[in-house]
Amino acid sequence: MTSASQAAATAEVTEIDAGARGPVSLLIASGLVWLVVSSALALLQLLQAHSPALLADCPIFTYGRTAAMKETAFLYGWAANAGFAVALWLLARLGGAPLRSTNWSTVGALFWNFAVLAGVVAIAVGEGNSITFLQAPRAIQPLLLVAAAAIAAPAILAWIGRRQQATFAAQWYAVAALFLFPWLFSAAQMMLLWAPVRGVLQAISAGWFVQGVWTLWLAPTALAAAYYLVPKITGRVLPAYDFAPYGFWTLIVIGGWTGGRHLIGGPVPAWIPSIAIVSATLLLFHYIIVALNLRGAFGVKSTALRFVAAGLLAYLVGGLVDAVFAFRALAAITQFTWFTQAQLQLALYGAFSLTLFGAIYFLGTRIAGRAWPSSPLLRAHFAASVLGTVVLVAGLAVAGLTQGNALADASATFEQIAADTRVWLEVAAAGQALLLLGNIVFAYHFIRLALAAVTSPVAPDAVSFRRPPAMEASAS
Repeated sequence: MTSASQAAATAEVTEIDAGARGPVSLLIASGLVWLVVSSALALLQLLQAHSPALLADCPIFTYGRTAAMKETAFLYGWAANAGFAVALWLLARLGGAPLRSTNWSTVGALFWNFAVLAGVVAIAVGEGNSITFLQAPRAIQPLLLVAAAAIAAPAILAWIGRRQQATFAAQWYAVAALFLFPWLFSAAQMMLLWAPVRGVLQAISAGWFVQGVWTLWLAPTALAAAYYLVPKITGRVLPAYDFAPYGFWTLIVIGGWTGGRHLIGGPVPAWIPSIAIVSATLLLFHYIIVALNLRGAFGVKSTALRFVAAGLLAYLVGGLVDAVFAFRALAAITQFTWFTQAQLQLALYGAFSLTLFGAIYFLGTRIAGRAWPSSPLLRAHFAASVLGTVVLVAGLAVAGLTQGNALADASATFEQIAADTRVWLEVAAAGQALLLLGNIVFAYHFIRLALAAVTSPVAPDAVSFRRPPAMEASAS
């Protein structure tokens, strides 16, 4: 990078960034390791979907265990670590003071990743659960809960001890994610693992938890990053900021009610999926507000904002697709097919991961005190991530529609259905391979940045420490 770009990067470094460097770097590094692991497992799972003989004699990598390990590694390895890192940094920046009690986050991160590793190993040897997003053994779940509380402690202290009484949208979403995750996680554990409810209530509780993980935890984390980065990088006040509170409360209040759309046609009271359909439609109000406020991310020449813009586009498209395909006529075709996986990957890889990539690219230069080492690696990661997500989601969506229409045909055999969807699963596997490549590039690039910061730190007189600029308080 040029000396000018290096100076621009170091000029943004503050005492707040220096205080957050340790725990944030540890969380990001851990998350990237799990991202690569989960991507490799996801590719293996897709290959097994159309080639069942692959590793069929290896009990550790049976299709079911591979899927459970991939899910656990992605959700609790990558998404949780990256989400905690971004929330810590954002709340410190917007709070206007360095993080306090960062040792709690460091110790919590170590225990969190130990628990995730133990969970993945336990699943591999056949000790896992069959509950979506709760696949790790029951004994490991409380450790995750305690570790999450330790990681979040400095962020909550930053929120409570902020220097300004006024709060901003990025803070709302970050704090909501930090508070709602332990409530959601502990409630699900109690209802599904420790004192499981009976009968059809299990399906209702599981559906509520799965939907809540997205609408009450991951989506708010991604939106916190987007609401911070867009005005910060563009230097412009958000155009419809007065409506931001309505968008926030619509997501928090209504988002959790949309889980019942996955139970359409199931042995549940008819009002549960009906409320979910209505809620998915009402949630479009939230997406409209997000689009109005954050449309400034599009068309800006910024590495971080290119990722954020792609993530926002995936978020808005995903919300529209969720609302449209929640209606019974369409759900009857797409339920229990690969199409639901396409929706899930659009949310997790598209909306969440792409937005968090942008946030990490922005904060990485601040906590390291230097620019990213290689522009070609930045472009390669962006191209592989966006193209991989599009190919993966498109392949799964077409496979799901093909599968759903064939299942509605009484004359179609399962052998015919498998043959019809095979080519689209191969397309999805190609997309997943691109994502794996992009994730490896990103992990390698972050390692280079971290090593450069350690081996040749920036001289103290080359860094301008200052309080966050006004834009962080007025429009973030």
